[in-house]
Amino acid sequence: MSNTDPRALIAREPMHRRQIIAIAVATALNALDGFDVLSISFAAPGISKEWGIDRAALGLVLSMELIGMGIGALILGAMADRIGRRPTILACLVVMASGMFLASTAQNLTVLSAFRLFTGLGIGGMLAATNAIVAECSNARRRNLSVAIMAGGYPMGAIVGGSIAAFLLGTTGRWQSVFEFGAIITAAFIPLVLWLVPETIAFLLHKRPAGALEKINRTMVRQGRAALSELPPRDEEPRRFSFGEFFAPGIASVTVLLIVAYFAHMMTFYFLVKWIPKIVVDMGFPPASAGGVLVWANVGGASGSIVLSLLTQKIGVRPLVIGAMICGAAAVTMFGQGFTTLASLSIMACIGGFFTNAATAGLYAVIAQSFPASLRAGRHGLVIGVGRAGAALGPITAGLLFAGGSSLALVAFVMACGTLVGGIALAMVRYRENAIA
Repeated sequence: MSNTDPRALIAREPMHRRQIIAIAVATALNALDGFDVLSISFAAPGISKEWGIDRAALGLVLSMELIGMGIGALILGAMADRIGRRPTILACLVVMASGMFLASTAQNLTVLSAFRLFTGLGIGGMLAATNAIVAECSNARRRNLSVAIMAGGYPMGAIVGGSIAAFLLGTTGRWQSVFEFGAIITAAFIPLVLWLVPETIAFLLHKRPAGALEKINRTMVRQGRAALSELPPRDEEPRRFSFGEFFAPGIASVTVLLIVAYFAHMMTFYFLVKWIPKIVVDMGFPPASAGGVLVWANVGGASGSIVLSLLTQKIGVRPLVIGAMICGAAAVTMFGQGFTTLASLSIMACIGGFFTNAATAGLYAVIAQSFPASLRAGRHGLVIGVGRAGAALGPITAGLLFAGGSSLALVAFVMACGTLVGGIALAMVRYRENAIA
């Protein structure tokens, strides 16, 4: 980029408060995703009691929005590259708010599952669009920090939203109140995005829609920068992407191993965060207390992502993630080993959340380093999209094991093996040979 290209100015100059605000809103949107994904976990004990469903069926409904997220990340995420980040975020908010409200009206498991699948479509698209917003609004010096802060929004949303959900469950006794709250808070973000999040300059320069210069100048002036007299030269038109490039010589093993690592780890991660409330309720504790244990798992998760981000300044990210996966497997196994008090369950959930979420946050950085620049945009959708199948399979597998009479200790051990397999697969990735800055 030339010095007259506004992307170069954004990359090298200090960040304006409007850039920081846009990143803060994107972080809040990621926090919203964190609550929306786990809302079904908070509501699950009440649903199971009211409808009398077994654990196998509950495992299926716990996974439906995860399936939707995988589809949404691939389809709606691609839409963000065609129509823009801002309109995609607004569309995803409408989908999410509608899905949350409809879930509160469901009268049976089939209908609830369909509404959770629909909600997941919006969540998956939102994740892809907010990643782009943060990367394109940050300067070069603060980009990694901004992405790390945004990633930390996910468990923070579960902490704050989970605390509210626990309060609602304790005061109303209705599982529907969790989804009603989610619908209201999601809809509230629509005017916030319209007001504070403009389309990114990087997207406008790449796609050049009608009025691009005027939109870019409006953003530039609001950021305290000089307006452009004309658009800079157009980037070279990218060649059409071929799916087969992911499996070309030198890349195929990296692609397969990363998919295995992410898939297997997501099975463990979402077993932990999806099943905690139901497991705790089945021990005889009230749903509000069970929600509190899940909140502690996310306190650990938020801490884990922050600690890993800080450690990457001194230690390579891949060995950190492998270490977090090994420790996470041990912690998830220990969670099932006979702890019967709320305090001990909360501590073990916090430790498990710390390591499994640290590994999840670090995996995104590893993926970014694992492909050449020409494949970097497409690899996110492929690896994350396929990996979400592992996220969906985790709660389903656990539900089937529980329904078959397996003890919590055995289920926790089996599910912990997922992140252990992920660590082994990640150790086999030779990503430095392929990384391009």
